[in-house]
Amino acid sequence: MIARLCRKPAFQVFAAALSLSQAFAAETDAKVRQAVDTAIKPVLEQYGIPGMAVGVTLDGKRYFIDYGFAAKDTKAPVARDTLFELGSISKTFTATLVTYAEGEGKLSLNDKVSQHLPELKGSALDDVRLLDLATHTAGGFPLQLPAEVKDQKQLTAYFRAWKPKAQPGTSRAYANPSIGLLGVIAAKAMGAPFETLMEKRLFPELGLKRTYITVPAAQMSAYAWGYNRDNRPVRVNPALLGNEAYGVKSNAVDMIQFVEVNMGMGQVPAKTARAVTATHIGYFRSGELIQDLIWEQYPYPVALEKIAAGNSGVMIYNANPATAIEPPMPPRGDVILNKTGSTGGFGAYVAYVPDKKLGIVMLANKGYPNEARVKAAHKIFSQLSQ
Repeated sequence: MIARLCRKPAFQVFAAALSLSQAFAAETDAKVRQAVDTAIKPVLEQYGIPGMAVGVTLDGKRYFIDYGFAAKDTKAPVARDTLFELGSISKTFTATLVTYAEGEGKLSLNDKVSQHLPELKGSALDDVRLLDLATHTAGGFPLQLPAEVKDQKQLTAYFRAWKPKAQPGTSRAYANPSIGLLGVIAAKAMGAPFETLMEKRLFPELGLKRTYITVPAAQMSAYAWGYNRDNRPVRVNPALLGNEAYGVKSNAVDMIQFVEVNMGMGQVPAKTARAVTATHIGYFRSGELIQDLIWEQYPYPVALEKIAAGNSGVMIYNANPATAIEPPMPPRGDVILNKTGSTGGFGAYVAYVPDKKLGIVMLANKGYPNEARVKAAHKIFSQLSQ
């Protein structure tokens, strides 16, 4: 009798559980907001960044926090669907297209460059693997394609004349020409233009709905203006190998989707998931970082000093010794993978820890130091991974 009197009806138990769940969700929402505000607001102020879209994924739930303006003249606010230039984060998509092509048997990362581009036979690229292009270890390409290279004929002549400064696979020199060349090879192997393969095949299969190489006219109103060092509005200009190396535009929603796919979350075709996972194999150690296919990783948790060093100017602007990992390191969950990206008017950062189901996207319409990006994300991760 006493037990019967104390038993609560099922609907009361459900209501109590729902209330508890809602309270927990509200607490988590507030925690994420506080962590992001505390880390991001000082950066916006210090570097005079007009606007930023931040996306966080935590345990399968997404959070979007927007700051400032997409265009200073119109005061159009940043929103989660605002399009930003990703800069070199675009390279992670190019790497994924390459592993996609490898999964279809169209190429192998161990192929030599000149196997796919006969016009380069007899050059130093007879000895450079596609893997070397994808890990910045080809032997010493410059950061940017020389300004005097303006057409396809000159591009071929440039690659034919190129002389490595180091044996392929022994030195890491971050470079746009190498990943640009890799994208050209992937597109040729797959028998379609690079832009078509990205926009009509890879992006849709990744679940990205508003990610572009060329922003459609109907989406131009959502395309933020970037601001250069003189605070003048700018957008990226078309250039040889630009689409392959730094040409993607996207928003916080799609980029969080991309992060979740990289962490093994979400529904994508099996061959696409395999291609994504293949970009997480560790091939070289250089400085503090482990070089995957474009992605850079560190054991997690990682000290701020180490991940900041890996994203420093020393690693971007200089050649650094690289040591091959034999056998290559299989994809792991107990690591943090990250990538920065910049164009003349934009600065972006992506980082995620698969085992923690924690990832962040920071898209800004002004360039600012990599160290500040890494420090802000590290601070947020420290708060949210506890």
